[in-house]
Amino acid sequence: MKTVDSLRPESGLRVIVTAGASGIGRCIGEAFAKAGARVRICDIDGAALEEADFAEGRSLCDVRDHAAVGRFIAEAAAGMGGLDVVINNAGIAGPTAGVDEIDADAWRQTIDVNLNGQYHVAHHATAHLRQSRGVMINLASVAGRLAFAYRTPYAASKWAVVGLTKSLAAELGPEGVRVNAILPGIVRGRRIEGVIRDRAAALGIPYEEMERRNLEKISLRRMVDPEEIAAAALFLCAPGGRSITGQAISVCGNVEAL
Repeated sequence: MKTVDSLRPESGLRVIVTAGASGIGRCIGEAFAKAGARVRICDIDGAALEEADFAEGRSLCDVRDHAAVGRFIAEAAAGMGGLDVVINNAGIAGPTAGVDEIDADAWRQTIDVNLNGQYHVAHHATAHLRQSRGVMINLASVAGRLAFAYRTPYAASKWAVVGLTKSLAAELGPEGVRVNAILPGIVRGRRIEGVIRDRAAALGIPYEEMERRNLEKISLRRMVDPEEIAAAALFLCAPGGRSITGQAISVCGNVEAL
């Protein structure tokens, strides 16, 4: 195989993406579909699911629900004849506040979606990936390698995702299953706009000033486009990425601090 060809995933991969109807998840799903993959997604947003016509299967599913995740994965695997790629993407921003101000329910919800949700997916999908010697990609964050004041639930969950990733890579590697994490930085879109807005409000400063402060902490001084996250996911599932596992790969323009 030529080197340039090894950078592309093989056509016909059977892919599932959680929270795949919008944002980064949708961008990843669309990229795989354009690369010739069969893609099935789940999401909690029914309206967004209806518009996600790139996917051959679309399911309403909350990743906090262990049984519901099991049904989604079983149906996807049955419909496609197995699974080759699992994109563990579902996540929420969580509250923006000091640790002494964060409501316990908000803390638990953040951990439940961002960490427990990824466990639920891994629990149900691993048997299928063993059969195909497939790939799991867990979406973490640069908050999984840096301190993030006033966002402790989010940061704690993303550090845990990195630990989950490395542990699964060691556990499943002997069976040919690769597991990596992608750590996006500040990605353009509605989610980061909400995060910046909430942080600005907490500090009592204008949105534009908060955005400027965030970009000053990035070596490239720009946000990441969601397509760049999708490109990294495609490469990790391509022949050229077959020796990459157990890695936490930042796609962030080098975020120096949060």
